Amino acid sequence: MISFVNAKINLGLQIVRKRKDGYHDLQTVFYPVGKYAGTAENPECFCDILEVIACGGELGADEKEVCVGEKGDNSRMPAISLSGRRVDCPVEKNLVYKASQLFCEEMKVDLSGISIMLEKHLPDGAGMGGGSADASFTLRLLADIFNRENTEDKIEDRLLYEMALRLGADCPFFILNRPAYAEGIGERLQEIPLDLSGYWLGVVKPDIYVSTKEAFSGVIPGEPDFDLRKITDLPINQWKDFVHNDFEDSIFPLFPAIGEIKKRLYDYGALYASMSGSGSSVYAIFSDRETASLALTEFKGDATIEGCYLLKL
Repeated sequence: MISFVNAKINLGLQIVRKRKDGYHDLQTVFYPVGKYAGTAENPECFCDILEVIACGGELGADEKEVCVGEKGDNSRMPAISLSGRRVDCPVEKNLVYKASQLFCEEMKVDLSGISIMLEKHLPDGAGMGGGSADASFTLRLLADIFNRENTEDKIEDRLLYEMALRLGADCPFFILNRPAYAEGIGERLQEIPLDLSGYWLGVVKPDIYVSTKEAFSGVIPGEPDFDLRKITDLPINQWKDFVHNDFEDSIFPLFPAIGEIKKRLYDYGALYASMSGSGSSVYAIFSDRETASLALTEFKGDATIEGCYLLKL
């Protein structure tokens, strides 16, 4: 079974309050993007490719044993291989591995007959949820295999959602994987009727890494002036006056180059531009491919830019 793992952008990101557990409550709109980028003449892959093969037959269940015991026994784990874009961490710390481990423990199954191959293309440290998406799509594919072999006791999305949340705040969205308004730490989701089909998305990823500490360093939580659920009531060219990513307030002073990218995208004709998540990528929505393509041309060849991507929404 194979899946093409998409990313997401944040349409607005409001930091509402700091919680007693150290996390922050936020409000945002998640929108899925990716799977294809570029043009017919110059195609680019803006997705991760995830393949799960049940090469050893049925998933073996054992009510008394789980995947990883107290001594770290990984004998029930699948074989996992990574390729494509370099992933700067050992396999054991990759979210695909962690998702497999969690599924194995939660469902009490033997995954040693499973082979998982991840080909990375989505940029790391972009604020677009690539790792979170890999984790959730892994859970989804493993659940599909499990459900195929256990027709009377199928895994429901509710359980996948609960497992995804244990892996990361963005992970539940990729179980839903449809436009949604999010609250809490991003786990309380409400679908919204937002359709950006026909527009073009330009993504510029600078060669900059933004740590979580840096992202939150200058953020002042507070009640937002705009209810992001009303984003569907506004024309896109008015979003810039109402829809704001609060992380920009702390990150742009630390990394002026990111703020400059946003400014330039507006100069080149963007209807709306924003940093996604806590950065460092900046995206822009354009009315047509020609304008979007010309805007991205201005960044290509710049040594400070890690990647530019053109996507049809």
